[in-house]
Amino acid sequence: MDSMLIVDAANVVGSVPDGWWRDRHGAAERLRDALSAYADTGLPGLIAPPVELVLVVEGAARGVESAGDVRVVAASGSGDDRIVQLVAEECGDRDCLVVTADRELRTRVQALGARVTGPRAVRPGGRGEA
Repeated sequence: MDSMLIVDAANVVGSVPDGWWRDRHGAAERLRDALSAYADTGLPGLIAPPVELVLVVEGAARGVESAGDVRVVAASGSGDDRIVQLVAEECGDRDCLVVTADRELRTRVQALGARVTGPRAVRPGGRGEA
C-alpha cells in the first residue's frame, strides 16, 4: 500500500517571503509541480516510496487542478479541516505524513495517527523535521 503525503499548500507557500501573495494561484501551481518528484523517491528519512501526493488548497488557490502525480484537493472552507478529514478518511493503516508548520493542525492530525513535518521538507534544498 502506498504511503500518503498531504501538503498544506497555504502553509508551505506562506513559509517563504518570495512574493507568493501577488499570485497565490501561481504559487500553489509551482508547489504542485515541485511535489511530483516525490512520487517515486518519497522524502528520504521521512516517508518511503511509492507515495500518493495530495496538495490541499484553499482561498485564491482553489482553482489549481491536479497534475501529474499530484492530486489537488480544494477545501470548500478551512484547509486545515479538509486535511483532518483526509487523514481520517484516507490514511487508515498506511504511513501518512502531513506537511505543515501549523501547531493546531499538527496536533489534530497526530491524534488521528498521522506523522508531521515542516514546510522545509518539500522546499527545494530544504530539510524537514519529523
